[in-house]
Amino acid sequence: MTDKTLEPTALFDPLRLPRGPKIANRLFLAPMTNCQSGEDGLLSEDEYRWLTMRAEGRFGLVTTCASHVAPEGKGFPGQLGCSSEAHLPGLARLASGLRDSGAISSLQLHHAGIRAVPGVGDIIGPSDDAGTGARAMKEAEIETVINAFVSAARRAETTGFDGVQIHGGHGYLIAQFLSPELNRRTDRWGGSPENRSRFLFEVLHRTRAACGPGFQIGIRISTERFGLILPEMVELARRLFIDGAMDYLDLSLWDITKEPEDARYAGRSLMSLFVELDRGECALGVAGGIMTAEQAKWAISEGADYVAIGKAGILAHDFPKRLNADPGYVSPSLPVMPEFLREQGCSDAFVGYLRHQRNFVQ
Repeated sequence: MTDKTLEPTALFDPLRLPRGPKIANRLFLAPMTNCQSGEDGLLSEDEYRWLTMRAEGRFGLVTTCASHVAPEGKGFPGQLGCSSEAHLPGLARLASGLRDSGAISSLQLHHAGIRAVPGVGDIIGPSDDAGTGARAMKEAEIETVINAFVSAARRAETTGFDGVQIHGGHGYLIAQFLSPELNRRTDRWGGSPENRSRFLFEVLHRTRAACGPGFQIGIRISTERFGLILPEMVELARRLFIDGAMDYLDLSLWDITKEPEDARYAGRSLMSLFVELDRGECALGVAGGIMTAEQAKWAISEGADYVAIGKAGILAHDFPKRLNADPGYVSPSLPVMPEFLREQGCSDAFVGYLRHQRNFVQ
């Protein structure tokens, strides 16, 4: 566990994961929906520019937006794809651009499940869902989707990415399997917490077996909401750390100082429940409302190995450089003008998406 006496310079200390290349610092670009690529999932010039600008801005590891592993798993318009051979040239160009710009690269693998956009194929999930019209996946379909994650990871490796991040949060397919509210199956994929986590572990283990020994695999999870049960998520994290197949666990907390909604944990932060776990050689990262240098340093001092930067990385493509130059750096106040966002590499499509975020675009 990270020593709480670390100096502020710890943000710029290298981070060595169990596998793969050393990461230059503890500031990661969080995966963010941006709607900037083609409807066919092909990489656009806008998405390429957005991500490589962050690499040039000195983020140690740059994570792409959620990239769909199957067309029917697409979750939003303009989503980057990793589901077919047609996506390989764009992925190769992106991996090369991130590497040449100085960052370690991670392609986030995603299937929206019951939250998939309609019209591509059947909307599927662990169980029938009246609200979305989704139907329960058959056993063969579960196997097909697991293999789709693995194939997407192999595409990422083949095209030069340093690793992948498996998206297990935000109410998408893997989180749906983890939720007893959304997963009401009675077979080996549902019921007990162990059965409900089987889908995630199968994706992880098969990906590890299919990829090279130096390929990095991270997992992003939510800790509450989306039908998840907090004690189960803490236990899941413990099991993932013991398992050893992943290299880092990325916690999407919404706010790193937030107290759990579960009243049994009143007076503690969500983050504290996870940093106290024995993580072995794996790293633990946190995301949620980090907008200042002080907040980033606090998260590291509290035991996180790295911080994943979202909004602050939109507002400043060179957020790490600014922190290095100014130990008291504070992100620009919201809302901001569209022209400001365009200067930071956000396309019209991304600005349009951000307009739906409360108090972001003026």
